[in-house]
Amino acid sequence: MSQPTKRPETFDIGGVNVSAITLDGASDFVAGAVATGERTYICIRDAHGIVRCRRDHALRDIHNAAGLVTPDGMPVVWTLKKLGAAEVTRVYGPDLMLRVCDRGRDTGIKHFFYGGAPGVADELAAVLSARFPGLTVAGTHCPPIRDLTDAEIDAVCAEIDATGADIVWVGLSTPKQEYWMARVRDRLKAPVLIGVGAAFDFHSGRKKQAPLWMQRNGLEWLFRAATEPRRLGPRYFRIVPAFACIALRQILFGKGRRAG
Repeated sequence: MSQPTKRPETFDIGGVNVSAITLDGASDFVAGAVATGERTYICIRDAHGIVRCRRDHALRDIHNAAGLVTPDGMPVVWTLKKLGAAEVTRVYGPDLMLRVCDRGRDTGIKHFFYGGAPGVADELAAVLSARFPGLTVAGTHCPPIRDLTDAEIDAVCAEIDATGADIVWVGLSTPKQEYWMARVRDRLKAPVLIGVGAAFDFHSGRKKQAPLWMQRNGLEWLFRAATEPRRLGPRYFRIVPAFACIALRQILFGKGRRAG
């Protein structure tokens, strides 16, 4: 096996070591891990997840053991820049999925789609296959909403392994998808697991994405709160001020970083 894929420098934001990386850099990391067979997982991290990690130390530890914790959301990107990250861009789960699926056609990367409501993973696979001719879909699986037993985990891992998948895209909500990746990482042969949450719904057409101008100006949370007010409204109106406090404290008093 080749040398392990080099990790980028990380910056501490509220106890979570977030990778100072670009979309191209994240795509390179995924391709490198697949090429070397290195087994790792990637967390796509927004302000909501960082606030959750402040309360849930086990979730924080899962993030800090990941191969990458990418900055998903402009507030996280802006915080990284203030902490001294020279080159960093938003690495949004739906964007990373498109970039890696496109790039992986040349090398025959096999993709497995795990998660979503019934039928969503199949719809996603069909949409991506039409958009990227030559994409290799190894398989799909829609799990039940409840937690899986150890026997069920073993069965789904055997199912995924039988497909020879290189990348497992995980479309569960936070923190469920992070806990799932940590639980199965040592049981799966696939080199890379990537938790992308709502990317399944966005690319399958089940849900609309925020306009680009809102995404670029850090207002995607407002769009999502407006489109799902009962489910997401209360969450975001708690998360936004909480993350602002975390970021300000880190910028003023922390500025801790470590070599990746």
